[in-house]
Amino acid sequence: MKVSTKGRYALRFLINIASRTDGKPVSIKDVAAQEEISEKYLEQITSMLNSGGLVKSTRGPQGGYLLRKAPEDITVGMVLRLTEGGISPVACLDADEFQCDREARCSTIGLWRRLDKAIRDVVDTTTIADLVAERPEAADNYCI
Repeated sequence: MKVSTKGRYALRFLINIASRTDGKPVSIKDVAAQEEISEKYLEQITSMLNSGGLVKSTRGPQGGYLLRKAPEDITVGMVLRLTEGGISPVACLDADEFQCDREARCSTIGLWRRLDKAIRDVVDTTTIADLVAERPEAADNYCI
């Protein structure tokens, strides 16, 4: 599985917001500068995150973005499914119900299922709070 810049930048955006302790909305401009991400691209990503219920926006001079959920309630899997569409290593495992004409004679399906499970085991148990705690520069100023 290869995560696109959209997925990586979405995670960086959420980590940036979660690592702030003042509770004030965070502007796209500030995050874009700190994370070295294009403002225009970050606007597209925040729109997805907003529609997906992970962030909320406030307007005005002091406006910006806040998390809609606690950082420990947002998993990497939630973010990647929202930004990437699916997280399975092969298309046949993306569907809710596995459907493949070759399933009975597919010599690699076991491999793909194990890899899919391993990916899900990591991304569905790792939260934004976990990533904030692992971030060296944010470790001392984040309160869970």
